[in-house]
Amino acid sequence: MVAAANQQDGAGQVAGQLELTEGMLVQEVGWDSDCDEAISEAVEDAVGSELLEEDTDEVVDAVLLWWRDGDGDLVDRLMDVMTPLADEGCVWVLTPKTGIDGHVEPAVIAESAQTSGMHQTRTASLGDWAGSRLALRKKATPRK
Repeated sequence: MVAAANQQDGAGQVAGQLELTEGMLVQEVGWDSDCDEAISEAVEDAVGSELLEEDTDEVVDAVLLWWRDGDGDLVDRLMDVMTPLADEGCVWVLTPKTGIDGHVEPAVIAESAQTSGMHQTRTASLGDWAGSRLALRKKATPRK
């Protein structure tokens, strides 16, 4: 019973940091054996459904993008994951923390976000992973 309560608390903390709530559709991209399954499970618990796979046709509220140094071009990948993203949606780029194999410098994430038409709005610490929340830039509306 205590373990279940602690697991629920952990799920609530992850969901709170990632700003995810019940009913949101979340896509997971780039998951591999080195990823933290507890983060994925906590997100599923928070939103009340399984995470959608990379090839979904659904419009999603958020994308969890697991990214490591050496995975390729982050700008290209961000452009890909923006396709199913709702206008008010966000992308959480999850990277290994400093000192862990595959770490990505925050400046690389910020620059890639800017190049792809997004901006970084916040960060989160999730165990051995660091999260960077990226949102679509608002398009300026002409004044009348």
